Amino acid sequence: MADPDSTSPTEDERGNTPADAVTAETEPGEHGAADDGTEEADDGESGEELDTEALRKQVEEKYDFDNFGPADMAEMTAEEWDVAFDEESWITGDELLDRVTRDLRNRVANRDVFARIERHRDPPRVLAYSDEGYAVVYPDGSLEGEGTVMRDVKPTVALCSMDSYDVPENVPDRPLPEPESVPEGGGELGNWMLQAIAGAQFLAGIALLGGAVLATAGVIGNRGTSIALLVVAGAAFIGVSLVLFFTVANARLSDTFRAEEYRDRLRAIGLEDGERPEFVPELDPQNSGSEDGATETDEAG
Repeated sequence: MADPDSTSPTEDERGNTPADAVTAETEPGEHGAADDGTEEADDGESGEELDTEALRKQVEEKYDFDNFGPADMAEMTAEEWDVAFDEESWITGDELLDRVTRDLRNRVANRDVFARIERHRDPPRVLAYSDEGYAVVYPDGSLEGEGTVMRDVKPTVALCSMDSYDVPENVPDRPLPEPESVPEGGGELGNWMLQAIAGAQFLAGIALLGGAVLATAGVIGNRGTSIALLVVAGAAFIGVSLVLFFTVANARLSDTFRAEEYRDRLRAIGLEDGERPEFVPELDPQNSGSEDGATETDEAG
């Protein structure tokens, strides 16, 4: 007869064996649950990246960054600004100031902006000013200023800080003309053509009225209807010629006023005497107004 103690498990063995099995099975399960949590966190981060990328695409479709202006900046939300302008990819320092200088000079040459541009080297700054305001651009992309120039410079700085924005390389050195070299106005060929047409109309009117006089005197007939038509047609031709002459005179007078106003604005920003407007701050007193040394003065308008 077999010994029961040697052939059958004890009560402790029967009780401990299932507990050990449960413990052995639950430990891997707990570890698997932790892995699932990590995967969920990774999925959350991926979802945030996808949301950011989707928002960036929406911003690129919504705004035309080649023609980005103050109105677009005012419309942008903080979230759109963050995804459109990644701080880690912003261009700063002297490279940013050089890009801003070239882009402003190009915009001035195209008559999109009226301002005089000064590129200061020590300390590094870009100063843009006109007779109605000024803007100072710092190496970190920050700005200070007032007036229309500040409004025009803001989008330029934002665009030039983006590596994807292409700044023109070849721009005029001095887009602004000297005040005395500004012409009275353009379109002289058109004015001469209008005057020629007006002169022909006037002569035709005089001829028609002369025919009416001759008809009345009986030299070329005496039909009342014909005389009336000649008088009406002659008066109409003369009236049209006078309107054309007045249009030409008004255009030339307007051109003269506009040219003189433009000369006054050029003089106000110092193109004639080199003096800045009084409201423009002094950035570099030791080299103020100098076109050599630490300050480079570029003129644009």
